Formats: sequence, structure tokens, C-alpha cells
Amino acid sequence: MKLLTLPGVFAPISDSWMLARAIRQEAIGPGSRVLDVCTGSGVLALTSAACGAATTATDVSRRALLTVKLNALRCGLRIRTLRGRTFSPVAGERFDLIVSNPPYVPSPRPDVPRRGACRAWEAGHDGRIVLDALCDKAPAHLRPGGVLLLVHSSLIDTDATLDRLQRAGLVDVEVRARERGPLGPLMRTQQAAGTIASDVDEEEVVIIRASIPPAR
Repeated sequence: MKLLTLPGVFAPISDSWMLARAIRQEAIGPGSRVLDVCTGSGVLALTSAACGAATTATDVSRRALLTVKLNALRCGLRIRTLRGRTFSPVAGERFDLIVSNPPYVPSPRPDVPRRGACRAWEAGHDGRIVLDALCDKAPAHLRPGGVLLLVHSSLIDTDATLDRLQRAGLVDVEVRARERGPLGPLMRTQQAAGTIASDVDEEEVVIIRASIPPAR
């Protein structure tokens, strides 16, 4: 899939393509509803729509949403785009599949940035501000039997995410895929700023899958 990314929109890298492959392994198609939170370039939303699912993409960035619209038009796909943080644009709605490649890079600032391209990756001192909100709020937006797919780095504590999802009421919580490699440019930049230990040379990118119990 060849994507157009407008200036200021983060182009997809390996973690997004990992998650796109995981989406294709889910049983989605016509009649399914999919939500892509923190959509960025829209690669995950486009993957879902190409599977036939009715797809919604959300992001805080107007340029990101315009990028999704342009890519959907180029691919002949239909995607609903909504602006806002995490689940605020879809209040009261439920989906069969929720996917997200959220900002997860630790940063010197304690909160998430309000503007600029760095909104796509910076997520507070521990890199978990957006991720924790997704874990806590996703169950209220999943249909019975619905699935949540998340991607992030082992540097922000994979076990903490698994535990948080279980405490939120999700089941069958597991790491579905792992890829280990050297730190990327964004992590290296934050390492130079002191938010990542200087002796860390590698990270493991993980896909986490969890589901809501089916209706009885």
C-alpha cells in the first residue's frame, strides 16, 4: 500500500505495518465496524476498510485526517474521519475491532504536546499517557466479543499494559507478535534527552490483543 503523507503527518514505520498485518488476521468484513484511534496517515484505517469493514478514523490533527481522506480517495475506499482525543469523537458508539498505534515515546515533558508533529509520538515521561487512556476506555466501546489491537514498545512496559487491560475487564489478553531491533531515531533522540537509559540499545515492538467477553 503506497500512502501519501502531508507535511507534518508522521509517515508509517515498521510498527504500523506490524499492526496492519494483525488486522488482516481478524475476522472483519462487511457488517463489521472498526475504529482506528490516533490514525495518523490512516494506514490502519485503510487496511480495515480494504477488508470491507465500516471504518472510522480519529485523530487530534486536522492534517492527519485530511491525509486519511486523500488516501481513501486514492484507494477508492470510504472512511469516516472524526477529530478529537481517543474516544471522545465516538461517545456512545461500539465497534467490533478497535486498533491503535498511539503516541508512546517517552519525552522530557510531563504531558502530551498540544501542537506540532511531535503529537504523533510524544506521550509524557513514561510514554503511557495515551496508551493508558486507551486501555481504560476501550471496553466501553467494544461490542460483545469485540477485539482491541494495540502496538507499542517494550520500553514502556509490556506487562503493565497486559495487567491494565485485564483490570479493565478485557479477556484473552496476550502478546500476539514481537519484533526486536535497535532503537529507532525517535527513541534515540529521547535517549539523548535523558528519558531513556543510556545503556539501552534495543527494544521489542509488540502487538497486544485483547477482547471483550461475548454476549451470553
